[in-house]
Amino acid sequence: MNYPWGDSRPYNSYATYFRQLFGSRVQKVAVNAGFTCPNRDGTLSVGGCTFCNNGAFTPSYCQPSKSISQQIEEGIEFHLRRYRKASRYLVYFQSFSNTYAPLDRLRTLYDEALSHPLVEGVVIGTRPDCVDDEKLDYFAHLAKSHYVAIEYGIESTCDATLRTINRGHDFATAERAVVESARRGLHVGAHFILGLPGESEQMLIEQTSLINALPLTTVKFHQLQIFRDTAMARQYDECPEMFRFWELEEYIDLFVEILRRLRPDLVVERFASEAPPRYHYGRNWGLVRNETLWAMLEKRLLEKNAYQGEKFVHLLR
Repeated sequence: MNYPWGDSRPYNSYATYFRQLFGSRVQKVAVNAGFTCPNRDGTLSVGGCTFCNNGAFTPSYCQPSKSISQQIEEGIEFHLRRYRKASRYLVYFQSFSNTYAPLDRLRTLYDEALSHPLVEGVVIGTRPDCVDDEKLDYFAHLAKSHYVAIEYGIESTCDATLRTINRGHDFATAERAVVESARRGLHVGAHFILGLPGESEQMLIEQTSLINALPLTTVKFHQLQIFRDTAMARQYDECPEMFRFWELEEYIDLFVEILRRLRPDLVVERFASEAPPRYHYGRNWGLVRNETLWAMLEKRLLEKNAYQGEKFVHLLR
């Protein structure tokens, strides 16, 4: 069966999206540009979000002491050793809030990344309260000649949850950032965590309608993971009953129900994540690779004769 996104997979995959966009394999190369976050430097808070340990998802070659160009070269070499050769690369500004600096500094960093001959564009991870019109206009200028995506950490559509995790912004702030970015023709991504304290399965399924209403290109979901050396790890020690952890099969069943309601044109970049075992704290699935997770999800969808957007109903707002 071929689905509306032009693939036989029962979900709109990131790989298909890039094949259609670029006509060939594209690989992300992560870099660490040495940014911080208003939730860490005292502007909003000094503790950061309760779940955050950046080291859990930052590749070892990403060191802000190295130039952007050096990190790109090392990242390309890393991926050539580990994966099939890609002909094109996107530089993924991943660590912390990568728009949290004066515009002059952003120009220097992003212009350097885009000057690499194998780089087709950038993916910029940031917070929705760290962009403004001037910065978005700059990225829109870059997007005239390169692929430019801004990926916002939204985490939840529930303001009470955002306060609980010390996020420092509300959902309305995220909505505004997404709308303003999309209005300028940028590719816009969003990240959500499933299983934050206080959120039930029904809440997670129902928030899909709010996600559908955002003018997003891509979405990332992952299960709640508690990492060492975080405020959430301390909360878990003090009050473990605050947390709900799914077994892997249960989580896949939950995500199938979310996916059935998810807007069909949304590209699903990730639905679960892995982290090095040394960061794990509390209950987790152990070391389960992403390839295995995707295979399990696709198998479950086929067993249920389910697919992305099957129950989608557009939310008029």
